[in-house]
Amino acid sequence: MKHPKEHQDARSWHHHMSGRMIEPVALKPGMKVTDLVEAYSRMGFNARRLAEACDLFGRMIDSGALIGLTVSGAMAPVGMSGAFSQLMEAGFVDWVISTGANLYHDLHRAFDFPMRQGHFAADDNELYDAGIARIYDVFIGDRATLVATDEVIARCFLDAKIDRPISTADLHAMLAAYVLKEAPHPEKSFLVAASRCDVPIYTSSPGDSSIGMNLILNVLNGNRVPVDPYLDVLETAAIVRSGNENGVVEIGGGSPKNFYLQTQPTLWQILNDNRGGHDYFIQITTDSPQWGGLSGATPSEARSWGKVKDALVNNVVVYSDATLAFPVLAAYVLETRKPRKRKTLYAKKDKLLAELSREYRARNPHQFLRTTAPSWRAAKPAMGEAPRLTGAGKPQAKGGKPARPAAAKRKPR
Repeated sequence: MKHPKEHQDARSWHHHMSGRMIEPVALKPGMKVTDLVEAYSRMGFNARRLAEACDLFGRMIDSGALIGLTVSGAMAPVGMSGAFSQLMEAGFVDWVISTGANLYHDLHRAFDFPMRQGHFAADDNELYDAGIARIYDVFIGDRATLVATDEVIARCFLDAKIDRPISTADLHAMLAAYVLKEAPHPEKSFLVAASRCDVPIYTSSPGDSSIGMNLILNVLNGNRVPVDPYLDVLETAAIVRSGNENGVVEIGGGSPKNFYLQTQPTLWQILNDNRGGHDYFIQITTDSPQWGGLSGATPSEARSWGKVKDALVNNVVVYSDATLAFPVLAAYVLETRKPRKRKTLYAKKDKLLAELSREYRARNPHQFLRTTAPSWRAAKPAMGEAPRLTGAGKPQAKGGKPARPAAAKRKPR
């Protein structure tokens, strides 16, 4: 008679060893991207993760979710803007958060300013003397490209008359309109493609790029462009709030990654409007979690902040160079999914923000009429006791904290 432990070990063995048998990869002439992804799905490591990301992106599209794209790293300089444009045109990307640098470098091709393949081991002292800037193996002319692009931005905004605060989505829409009018090749710009598709593009740190650098000319000339970063926080939260489901494809990490993810804590933690967290999450990154940086933070960790709906389900992280993985991901959904109706969020963002504001005020009529001490002046708790928040109008959960998102009902992967 077998010992109970042996029965338990057998059950455990069969449970853990029930996956698909890994066979030698079969590569064939004339393979499509879908065939390659299918081959990846039968492998391991990040080939399999990429196949899982392709499947998840397809299901995200099928669900009708609002899909965000976040872009960090030098993606525009290496030509990734073409894939971004195709996804927006197909209705597979509804809004974007990008570093300002990617939007700046996106302008070069539209105006035929040189950005060439170079060599990663070039002598940088020699390049500097020749007036060439380097991004790994991409060479960019100082005066022929950078200064020329600066002049485009300066001309766009120098005489602009803007009588109200604007978000960075508005700023980029103005720039796109100028590029569409003045550039010889506007079709090469994903900024222009976004404008044509009514896709809002935000940047979480507008001063941290050459676009922001050029806007200091307006300040010095007494014609400040009134970009309001708080509008970005509000508009992005309003966009997420409007979706029945939300998902994101994140290239790299950095500030764009958090600016997308923070929309959920903005809703539940600040505005007392719990939406439960984002439903789908895909990230392509070369960073790892043990260094404590946000770029490598996992979706499981994001769950602890209420940023995603589940720590394990509908989340995929691909550890890969995005220039290798993202074209496969984009090509897969372009091949396997039919274009869907565009969400036209840029045209709707002001209405969505008005709805958020109206419903927030209806739920929190006394939010700023504090009749007791604010939470940070709460009495010092006894040892081991959680402090009670006392700010008026803020609903309290047990332990004195704002109500956090409840555990999600899990969906099969």
